[in-house]
Amino acid sequence: QVQLVESGGGTVQAGGSLRLSCAASGRTFSGFTTAWFRQAPGKEREFVAAIFRSGGNTYYSDSVKGRFTISRDNAKKTMYLQMNGLKPEDTAVYYCAGDGGLILSSLRIGSQYDYWGQGTQVTVSS
Repeated sequence: QVQLVESGGGTVQAGGSLRLSCAASGRTFSGFTTAWFRQAPGKEREFVAAIFRSGGNTYYSDSVKGRFTISRDNAKKTMYLQMNGLKPEDTAVYYCAGDGGLILSSLRIGSQYDYWGQGTQVTVSS
């Protein structure tokens, strides 16, 4: 089992920055694909960014590419999401997710992840 706990959410003005963290405990973390998803009120959960397994290759949704950076420290079992240039439309609950068996074509699909955190609220005011 793997437990994931997000932190770092908050309220920020448009154009500001936040860094989210996702701390893992339990099974080994380094071989996992780990990702960030978000869900805004009244909307479906959407993919934000992912790191595929241990290779370090990163993937982003078009809506955050160039503004957000995903990274991971396997020694600390922690994943990060640095969010710059925040926009009001980035307002959502952000979730981290992990899975040990994903294939590349599935990493943007939330239902393919076995492990999820409880979420952290990010609010961007205009």
